[in-house]
This record gives sequence, structure tokens and C-alpha cells, in this order.
Amino acid sequence: MNDAPASRLGLGLAAVGRPAYITTARDDELGDPAARSVEALRARAHLLLDEAWALGIRYVDAARSYGHAEEFLGSWLAVHPDRRAALTIGSKWGYAYVGGWRMDAAVHERKEHSAAMFDRQWPETLAALGSRPDIYVIHSVTPDSPALRDDAVLERMRRLREEGVRVGMSTSGPRQADVVRAALALDDTPFTVVQATWNLREQSVASSLGEASAAGWTVVLKEVLANGELAGAPRGSGLEAAASGTAPDVFALSAALAQPFADVVLTGATTVAHLRRGAGAKPVTLDDDVRRGLAHDPVDYWRRRAERPWR
Repeated sequence: MNDAPASRLGLGLAAVGRPAYITTARDDELGDPAARSVEALRARAHLLLDEAWALGIRYVDAARSYGHAEEFLGSWLAVHPDRRAALTIGSKWGYAYVGGWRMDAAVHERKEHSAAMFDRQWPETLAALGSRPDIYVIHSVTPDSPALRDDAVLERMRRLREEGVRVGMSTSGPRQADVVRAALALDDTPFTVVQATWNLREQSVASSLGEASAAGWTVVLKEVLANGELAGAPRGSGLEAAASGTAPDVFALSAALAQPFADVVLTGATTVAHLRRGAGAKPVTLDDDVRRGLAHDPVDYWRRRAERPWR
């Protein structure tokens, strides 16, 4: 993979595919929630995709549960069919968006890792994108998920692999490392891609991602700004001291780019300005003591993440 920083960035569409999400500062970036129509977010997604292309970003991440993200990407590709071959497109199945385009929905996503869910969502992904994704990922596999133990699901993943689609999984929760190692240990594992949460506050998956990278897997890092928590640094904080004058969001991206196992680092930018700032990030290696000092207990990190409101 090209070592230029922008070529290792991917644009994630989670935050612009639906009106509500768990990132901070959405009113500042997206404006009045009442103005977040499908048409408005489609236009924003297309603007970001145009800018990402101009910046040299060639990886785009979507999911069935990201509202209309796949459709927004598919409609952009229909306008720019010549760009498809140069892109790597990853999408995910296993969650459905059930928020009904409402800010106040009681439930925004529904998780189901079953063969029936794959059979339903794979055709939906094809229809929305207008072509097959290069990578198709089981969304948010955790130790209690049946996905790695379900022969019907694994058979479908192997069949997809044989058809030329790279198969992967995304992970979440304080036991991400256990899930990565379980997938690596599968007989005839269909997986060659993992998308995991790694950021300066949640570093617990690092060693297992190193094992996946050594096995030849593509490693994609998500939530590297901790859903917006690392976009700012309180005065006197350890993050401010470590960033040493660099904008905290750029510093967090730079730290992710420096991880030896990271092939792609996703930015969930919702504005062109933030996307351009992220594209300027360059890998920065931290002293081990500094890096450990910025990490939080993973159980506490994921508990707090689960409590975040949809905005």
C-alpha cells in the first residue's frame, strides 16, 4: 500500500448516512437536526466523497446500518463510474438501520448475525452500491455473537470469498482481542480483513491486530477520534501535553497512522474542513509511557461509549 498518509486514510460514512449518531458536536457540524433531510445528507456525502477523491483517499467505508450511506455512495459512483476501479469499497452487514430517519427514535440499529440476515442484506448492498463491494464485513462481532460458531454464516462467508469478495469482521467492546484471535484460529477461516476500534483511549486490541497483520490480514482502524472525544483537549490534560501544539484531532489520527499493524485509518469527517485537516496528518510515534498514560481501562471506555446519546 502507498505510504503517503492520505492514501492510508479511508472515509467512513457512518456520521453522514443518517441524521442521528453518537459523535459529538453534530449540531455545530451538521446544523439544525430538522434540516438533516435525506437530500441534505446525500449532498453532504457527495461533497465529502468529491473532496476525498481530490485528496487522494481511495478507501470508502459504509454499512447497511448507516442509514442511506450505501445509497449515497452508490449514487455518487453512478455519476463518476470511471472512479470505481481505483477505489476500495468496504461495507458491512449484520445490523439494520431501524431509526426511520428520526432523531428521537427509541432504537436506531438492530443487530442480527444470522445467515437469514446475510441473505437479506447482501442483495440490498448490491442494489444500493450498484456493484459488489471489495470487502464485506460482519458488523461488530463480539464474544456473544454466534457468527464465528454458525456453520451457515461461515459457509456463506467462504462462498463470498470464492466469488472474489474479501471477507472480514468489525469488532467492538472490551474483548475485541479475543474475537480477533478466535477468527484467526478458525479452520479454513474465511476472514482476511478486520476493522477494529483503536484510539489513544482504547488500545487494548493492539497486540491481536499485530497478529492479524502478521497473518496477512488487512487491518482497518475505526473510531480513532473516540467518537469525537479526541477532537479537543482540555487545558492541562495529558492529551494536550502529548499533542504539543498539534490540533488534537490531527494528533489522534497521526498516532493511529503510526501503528505498525494499520493499513487503513478511517476518518469520519462530516465537513470538508475536517477532512482536509485529517488528510494532513502524518504518522507520529509516541513514547511508550506517554501512549500508556493516554489509555483508559477498556471496560470503562466501552461502558461510557454505550451511554453516549444519539445526537
